[in-house]
Amino acid sequence: MFHLAFFKWTEGQVPLELSINNLCASFLELSSINKPFRKRRRRNQAHADLSKNSFRRINEINFIRRLQRAVRWLLPGLVVKRWMFTSGIGLIIALLGAAIWADLNPIYWAVERLFWFLEGITTFLPRSFTGPIVFLIGIGLLLWGQSRSFDSIQKAVAPDKDAVLVDALMVKSKLNRGPNIVAIGGGTGLASLLQGLKRYSSRITAIVTVADDGGSSGILRRELGVQPPGDIRNCLAALSNEEPLLTRLFQYRFSSGTGLAGHSFGNLFLSALTSITGNIDTAITASSRILSVQGQVVPATNADVCLWAELENGEVVEGESSIGRASSPIVRIGCYPEKPPAISRALDAIENAELILLGPGSLYTSLLPNLLVPEIVAAIQKSKAPKLYICNLMTQPGETDGLDVAGHIRAIEAQLASLGITNRIFNEILVQEALAPSPLIEYYRSRGAEPVKCDRNSLLSKGYRVYQASLQGSKATPTLRHDPRSLSLAVMRFYRKYKRKN
Repeated sequence: MFHLAFFKWTEGQVPLELSINNLCASFLELSSINKPFRKRRRRNQAHADLSKNSFRRINEINFIRRLQRAVRWLLPGLVVKRWMFTSGIGLIIALLGAAIWADLNPIYWAVERLFWFLEGITTFLPRSFTGPIVFLIGIGLLLWGQSRSFDSIQKAVAPDKDAVLVDALMVKSKLNRGPNIVAIGGGTGLASLLQGLKRYSSRITAIVTVADDGGSSGILRRELGVQPPGDIRNCLAALSNEEPLLTRLFQYRFSSGTGLAGHSFGNLFLSALTSITGNIDTAITASSRILSVQGQVVPATNADVCLWAELENGEVVEGESSIGRASSPIVRIGCYPEKPPAISRALDAIENAELILLGPGSLYTSLLPNLLVPEIVAAIQKSKAPKLYICNLMTQPGETDGLDVAGHIRAIEAQLASLGITNRIFNEILVQEALAPSPLIEYYRSRGAEPVKCDRNSLLSKGYRVYQASLQGSKATPTLRHDPRSLSLAVMRFYRKYKRKN
């Protein structure tokens, strides 16, 4: 309309005032029509600016992360820089040898040109400025090249891994500097402990009881003649660094199927490997490689051990699964054959240990069976490492009814006395702080279990050192068990405190 009014005015077809009025009206109409379009244009421009700023910010964050990753290669303990430096020296020597082999003149020529170049730079710029700039450029190129080369290696070797190589090396370096820990026990208690400890050290040895004769382990033991794999499987899964799916597969238990119901995949896998390799120890080593186990799992003995328990009423009960259902308090336990031999790897681990842990776990069926191996007891007694007993949270019906912490300690000392050892081995005790009343505790009470009571003053008066901590964790759980993180944190605090004092 603006163009039409202007055309009519220029052609003289209408009076000037009318043309101007029409022109203004047309301009206002055009402005009102284009107003939404201008708003939309401004909004689109704002979105574009925001996208540009966001993109720029993302690039800045990525650059900072790459820079931080490159700088982390300078941190000590990665065992990479020394070999990179050695490679650099080797490259320089190789080039020097090639130049000497050809002729010395190229070396003289290169050095001469280098001095001319440096002299020319310092003529225009002071040395105090040129030197640091060149130095920083060189270090930057070195770090950038090193970071990019290792990224390429990681993508080729482990393309599905999310971890950055330098971060993985830092974690590995930290874990390799962790204490050499030996954890003795069995059952779910030992698995929970190991699951937490692997955050602090990769030098962990789990010495596991092999006296289980119930459930899937008992069936495989009777039918295939293998050692019970259940507790070993739990420890391997706890120390595994592999993908969660593979660990879940190892722990998967069949719920149906003729001959399969009740068996776990890991038990069948270990039993098959034992039949192939000829012994459980080799089968564990092979499984450890598959699961990328952080540390090692070692059976207490290779012997086919059968537990027996003497009860307070004079009855003798045989079999680990029967001991837990005893109708009278347990006085002492033993095994057939007597004095089973220890595995050398277990003895070596105890000899080199910086921390020895006993428990948590079923007192008579998971902990004390390991102390029926005389060589293991002798190695523990000989070790200078701190020895910590971790007491259970709750009593276990049929095994530890009515026992407090002192009662658990008396049972351990009685077991050692039966082997002729009268000296106290475990002076340090880690116990749970008093548990607050809860519906979960009442449920356990209805099943015959009670919180393990601790008379701290009585234990202190007898020369024991008692450490109390919240071992259950702060999160609500459907069962009363040790929380892996809380338990391992309490153990490491004890170890650090012990190291400071000694």
